[in-house]
Amino acid sequence: MKHVYHYGKRVTRSLAVATLVAGLTTGCEPITMTMMSIGASAGVSHTLGGMIYRTFTASQRTVKRASMRALRDMGIEIVGTEINKDGETVILAKARDRDIEILLEPLTPRTTRMRAIASNGLLKDSATATEIVLQTERVMAGA
Repeated sequence: MKHVYHYGKRVTRSLAVATLVAGLTTGCEPITMTMMSIGASAGVSHTLGGMIYRTFTASQRTVKRASMRALRDMGIEIVGTEINKDGETVILAKARDRDIEILLEPLTPRTTRMRAIASNGLLKDSATATEIVLQTERVMAGA
């Protein structure tokens, strides 16, 4: 029984600390913004290979325009665009020592899957790829 009591005491202590932190941060806007950013990125799927995926309820054309605007807003140079053999729009871009590739796959006429890959040689930069997806989402929300 002593073990159960000890476990309950830890849970009670953890809840008290969580309540205290929540109460102390209610007026703290930077923490709120951080939490919103964490929540926003929850919709972005990561893979081990460093590719970032996101599906949008929008046409391929709409997502392409938003992606290109997001890249421009971020100061990333767009190198070119093409359509590959699978019908995906490929956007190639460059930022400093990063090569960026965005693939837009039309799942339906009104649904598009976006894949973003930022690489620095052999290494993948999932943070930059995630930000590109999030900025594309921001552009689409304002459109």
